[in-house]
Amino acid sequence: MKPNVLFALSVLTMLTAACSGPEPGRAPARGTGGHPHVGMWVTADGRIRQELLPDGRYEEERDGRERAYTGRYTVTGDHIDYVDDTGFTATGDVRGGVLYHEHLVLYRER
Repeated sequence: MKPNVLFALSVLTMLTAACSGPEPGRAPARGTGGHPHVGMWVTADGRIRQELLPDGRYEEERDGRERAYTGRYTVTGDHIDYVDDTGFTATGDVRGGVLYHEHLVLYRER
């Protein structure tokens, strides 16, 4: 394929993903579309990895166990409210580019 066609297909794919709504029955997290907190956050030792997905869902890996915790989140400014799929809740705050999530300190993965 020509480079222009590949570029157009790439853009179309990204737009389609961005425009598709949350999974049925789930409301998107407020402020997540392009929100600076969306992405991967990791503890300094790398044991815990938490990804804030743009659709208002999160996935957390612990000690190599993928999807150890999953659920939804909402963002209000720099405050994050989490509701795990099993029903428990947690909170987090981003201060100075660092995510303080309950007892965890997570840094943006670069």
